[in-house]
Amino acid sequence: MLLIPRTKVQRPVPGASRPSPRTRRRLRVPALLALAVSTCLVAASAPATPLGVGDRLYPYLGNPGYDVMSYDLSFTYPGTNSKPLQAVTRIDAWTTADLERVNLDFAHGKVESVEVDGEPATFSTAGEDLVVTPEAPLPDGSWTRITVRHTSDPVYGKEREGGWVRTADGLAMANQADAAHVVFPCNDHPSDKAMFTIRVTAPNGYTAVANGLRSDVDRGGRATTWTYRTEHPMATELAQVSIGRSTVRHRTGPHGLPLRDVVPTKHREQLEPWLEKTPDQISWMESKIGRYPFETYGLLMADAATGFELETQTLSLFERGLFTESAFPKWYIESIMVHELAHQWFGDSVSPRSWSDLWLSEGHATWYEALYAAEKAGRPLEARMRAAYAASDRWRAAGGPPAAPKAAAPGKKNGIFRPNVYDGAALVLYALRQEIGAPAFERLERAWVSRYQDTAASTADFVALAEEISGRNLDGFLHAWLYGKKTPPMPGQPEWRSTDPAKAPTKAPTKASTK
Repeated sequence: MLLIPRTKVQRPVPGASRPSPRTRRRLRVPALLALAVSTCLVAASAPATPLGVGDRLYPYLGNPGYDVMSYDLSFTYPGTNSKPLQAVTRIDAWTTADLERVNLDFAHGKVESVEVDGEPATFSTAGEDLVVTPEAPLPDGSWTRITVRHTSDPVYGKEREGGWVRTADGLAMANQADAAHVVFPCNDHPSDKAMFTIRVTAPNGYTAVANGLRSDVDRGGRATTWTYRTEHPMATELAQVSIGRSTVRHRTGPHGLPLRDVVPTKHREQLEPWLEKTPDQISWMESKIGRYPFETYGLLMADAATGFELETQTLSLFERGLFTESAFPKWYIESIMVHELAHQWFGDSVSPRSWSDLWLSEGHATWYEALYAAEKAGRPLEARMRAAYAASDRWRAAGGPPAAPKAAAPGKKNGIFRPNVYDGAALVLYALRQEIGAPAFERLERAWVSRYQDTAASTADFVALAEEISGRNLDGFLHAWLYGKKTPPMPGQPEWRSTDPAKAPTKAPTKASTK
């Protein structure tokens, strides 16, 4: 995600086949889920309680006891973004423990019915969990399908961040970090990635686009149903659905990669010069870290004032006004485009194992954003890193060290997106490159996105790989940079100094940052 400061210019806010139920297989259990499995073995008569997978920053996010393999989401748009959508969510999962109940993350919608393996199930709510009780317990290692019929409400109060974004002509999604479950029931944690099929029915005249590639369009009567499928697993926070009076622009990227961009129809010609930049930007990224990891890419330029840009998988979300009404220079906007593109490797293909590992996503996206600006616009990387070093102690005091960020303030769950995980984390990568040398660092970057493609990985995984690639013991060096309260000396730059937080201004200068 990239947070964009407000300027004087304000934008108007206007089925695949599956195994038989409960068959056995060899399990692949995400580590974070396994830590919390024991909490899920509850008696059916006990009160329903919210559960979580043990994330330090979001204690009740995700649920133990199962591993989601796929989501099948169906939304029916009523023709206005001020009324709830009718929705059906089907979840196919393997159980990783004996379950008498299944907790799903879900809030804000109305649940009409729940089925487990085709049989009616009872349900209740606990906190932001939907607690499902099947007719019979689910044994460890069983395949199960949970079907929830519900509404998906795009209207929120001031206390809610994320979920549906109401645009001038419809809807888009912004689920990072913990808002997918206000849109659909799910295991809302990046450690449990799954395949997605997304169907959207909307009145004729609207266009629906979602993650992955379009597999079907069914035009009938007064409505059209659009179906999209991913070819790679995806975290729930990266789901995207665009519904609007939009035009889809198609083009071809490197090695025949299909690209599609979604733009408000009335602005399509004005936006085209920006969209044309994507193929070359993909080629530039591939020259740094290897082949693009997904089946398609594109930009969703939404007619909304969100204050951020977001790396939703294969279809990054941007504010249309950033390109048509922005006071930012051209080189800076292009670097933001690269930031979200870089996330397709760092954050999407390789997802954070926990939200404390967010620095691996945002730090890398910021690194390639800065490197692109240096190579394409003459904005020196060293100057940016030196400025980040000067502010680093202040950022650590305010938000925690890069790999151990402080929890967000109540009601500000996106508050973990602070400078310490953007330029502060990119500074860690710069220090690592200084320490092991550019050739080893570049091999590390390529190995990271290759080895952990389509999975979730942790800070410990990155440190171990850095040691493997460099042939050096880096635990002490990286521990200080990732977890220290003070910024360590910069290798090769002994003259760099960080400002004492006690003597620094209480408010840092306004700058752009990203999700």
